Amino acid sequence: MKKVVVIGGGITGLSAAYMLQKALESGEKVDYLLVEKDNRLGGKIWTEQIDGYTVEGGPDCFLADKPGCFDMARETGIEDRIMGSNEASKRTYVFANKRLNRLPDGLMGLVPTKLVPFALSPLISWPGKIRMAFDFFIPKKQTDGDETLGSFVNRRLGKEALDKIAEPLIGGIHAGDPDKMSLKATFPRFIQMEQNYGSLLRAMLAARGKMPKPKPPEPGKPKKTFFMTFVGGMGELTDTMAAKLEPNKILTGKTVTHIEQKTGGGYMIHIDGMEPVAADAVIVTAPAHEAAKVVEDMDKAMSDNLAGIPQATSATVNLAFRRSDVGSSLEAFGFIVPISEKRKIKAGTYSSTKWDYRTPDKEHVLIRAFVGGAMNQELVFQDDETLLKMVLDELKDIIGLTAAPVMHKIFRWVKGMPQYTIGHLDRVAAIEARAAANPGFFVAGGSYRGVGVPDCINVGKKAAQGALEYLGI
Repeated sequence: MKKVVVIGGGITGLSAAYMLQKALESGEKVDYLLVEKDNRLGGKIWTEQIDGYTVEGGPDCFLADKPGCFDMARETGIEDRIMGSNEASKRTYVFANKRLNRLPDGLMGLVPTKLVPFALSPLISWPGKIRMAFDFFIPKKQTDGDETLGSFVNRRLGKEALDKIAEPLIGGIHAGDPDKMSLKATFPRFIQMEQNYGSLLRAMLAARGKMPKPKPPEPGKPKKTFFMTFVGGMGELTDTMAAKLEPNKILTGKTVTHIEQKTGGGYMIHIDGMEPVAADAVIVTAPAHEAAKVVEDMDKAMSDNLAGIPQATSATVNLAFRRSDVGSSLEAFGFIVPISEKRKIKAGTYSSTKWDYRTPDKEHVLIRAFVGGAMNQELVFQDDETLLKMVLDELKDIIGLTAAPVMHKIFRWVKGMPQYTIGHLDRVAAIEARAAANPGFFVAGGSYRGVGVPDCINVGKKAAQGALEYLGI
């Protein structure tokens, strides 16, 4: 029987292992082993139930326009647990000029498609609005070379749009620095829009005109909103996937130190404190900087390119309050903070407004603050007491919150977010070429071609399918 070792038990590794489990159950002659260095599975997806609060340490949702999560939920029998966000409160604020400004309705990506709400918004000054309108007349880029997200937005829409919209709204997805982020790797759609229409505004207006009318939800299926999650949090998905695997094929709390190629084919997986495990194929889903260490002895060129993918450090701070102690309105999804404001948090999500079932009762609220990212990583390494005080001080200044929390939970993600900087796609191509040169060896995960949960599910499945095909199964 052929054996596949999957290194890394986050959503990508779980997706790969799930596909291998299905192959095994269908009678295929394949075995597998999933190895995870932490004592839990799920990776960045980490949901805890604390005193009736549903607390998210990592992503709290997935995008509805990508089918990966829907497909996996359906396959694992929890499609009925998917739920949408509370659209009645669908509004976001930007903290700029020392006040909260509502993000104008009709903003698609970073481009306004409704002129009246945008014209009336105080977020962007009139000179800034006029500069954004110049996008209609600025010629499209003639060269094919990559550029940073910051350069692109500044070139087409101006610095104010970059500082107050693009950086906090789009750059925040990657916790990155727009002046270093590769446009080709992060938002290639903007390149296509510019090339096809010569203008972002023109492209967005054309797309708006072609948008189909919303369809009513199919019977027995949740109504689709832009953001979707699970009733019990995103951890429902990873917990369900993990439960589908055979327990004796999972190793947690074990670190893979290095991989050795066997003479004549196959690999030896060296695991700290254990005898090496023989494998016919290997799928490495650990973050790129960890994967670099694992493959260094086996393939130095691959290791160097893996190590060349930067990683940003961040933290999420969940806070619960009595509703009666919160003076300001939380009827919104939350707020984002431009780096130009020089604040110490990047954003805040009003979790109990955005989602149902996040607090034990209606008398309490749950807020989640984000700290760190590529440009403020040092803030994450403060001790818990100092970090908590810093976040509370920021919330006092931004939304006027002065109450003490009745519950809090801090999650730190050291080197937890891959940075798709200039040259990223070239590095990924080099990594994939070296992987292909090692028969039966695969790398997959959020470090390469997409950080979203559906993206990770898809590449995990694809890696497993590649391993099965290599093994002739």
